Amino acid sequence: MSLLVGNGKVVTRDESRPYLAEGCLYLEDGSIKEVGDTKELRAKYPEAEWVDAQGRLIMPGLINTHHHIYSAFARGLSIRGYSPKNFDDILDGMWWTIDRKLNLEDCRYSAYATYLSCIRNGVTTVFDHHASYGAIEGSLFAIADVAKELGIRTCLCYEVSDRDGRAKMEEAVAENAAFIQACAKDDSDMLYGMMGLHAAFTLSDETLKYCAKHKGDAGYHIHVAEGLSDVQDSLKKHGKRVVNRLFDLDILGPKTLAIHCVHINREEMGLLKSTDTMVVHNPESNMGNAIGCEPMLQIFNEGILLGLGTDGYTSDMIESYKVANILHKHNLGDPTVAWAEVPAMLFENNAKIANRYFKKPLGIIKKGAAADVIICDYDPLTPMDGGNVNSHILFGMNGFSVTHTIIGGKMIMADRQILAADEAELMAESRKQAAALWQRING
Repeated sequence: MSLLVGNGKVVTRDESRPYLAEGCLYLEDGSIKEVGDTKELRAKYPEAEWVDAQGRLIMPGLINTHHHIYSAFARGLSIRGYSPKNFDDILDGMWWTIDRKLNLEDCRYSAYATYLSCIRNGVTTVFDHHASYGAIEGSLFAIADVAKELGIRTCLCYEVSDRDGRAKMEEAVAENAAFIQACAKDDSDMLYGMMGLHAAFTLSDETLKYCAKHKGDAGYHIHVAEGLSDVQDSLKKHGKRVVNRLFDLDILGPKTLAIHCVHINREEMGLLKSTDTMVVHNPESNMGNAIGCEPMLQIFNEGILLGLGTDGYTSDMIESYKVANILHKHNLGDPTVAWAEVPAMLFENNAKIANRYFKKPLGIIKKGAAADVIICDYDPLTPMDGGNVNSHILFGMNGFSVTHTIIGGKMIMADRQILAADEAELMAESRKQAAALWQRING
């Protein structure tokens, strides 16, 4: 199957050719084969299916480097007796309460709801950190089946923790190991697995060593120093800070995602840098949980590969971009900061993070890159070019600006209509599943 996507303003994220005012892409066999002028490519490839952008923006698909599919059914939920006073109360009273009640169908329909939302918001690659202690075995495979059905690119892991005992911990490790092994046999470049870890304060040294024996060549995906309690627990039990402890246990490295890193110091940043560990910032979640503001600018300026995620708060990466931009200005009382760093995290670093797992270049429009492309309905009211497009996206767009989502060269959404599945039917079933889950939680 081949597509010609043209008659649009092409934002490539390719330094050698950042912007085409009237550009076109030729997509075939899951890759971008050529980028050029609309008239020339239409003449060259007359048999290709024509997709008319109608003057809209054509951009690389967006990437979310930290999501939580399992949290989808929390939207609108009221838990009886839940009145959190701090982050630990939120974890135990909300998130662990939910994940202990999830069954495999809940996991499946949470995945449908979340991936559909991602597609609608132009997110074509998702790194997810899953937990469902009510149904561990087969949960990653259930989510992966949904990803395959909808045609979205994803990297999954299961959140290992000691919080529900040794047997559940071992079952979680086994789920990760089985999924990692299955992905190693999958040559689609659409699906990968990691060894998921909850956070240092719910993981003993013994458990971390057990995980290391079963992860194969995959990296780790772990929450790091998200709340102060994680730091305090590490100091009290182990006499060292969180990143130092993870370093000593060989958890850090170029395939490891360290999520949040809100409460880390300069020495810990040095360890993250020296091990080439990846870090992901989740501004809305951090603000919503009132856990503090990540030292984003310091981490970025240390040369650590720092990406942008949503932590399940939303599937709209442009929304996360907007919030990160203003959070650090507000926190530092300095309106001049974060203009360059945040778009670099979203549009450059997320692609670099993803390509430590996925083989085809992501997040860029150039010959040989993955054919993950979105069209956005945005008509600039001021001049736009490759030098100011980030400002246009920041102030003029959001996820609902996306009209078309193409993943691996396949049209997944066109004119805001999902083509890969019956969205109305799936959402109706999701509401039924969510209602049943809520009944079990409050029953």
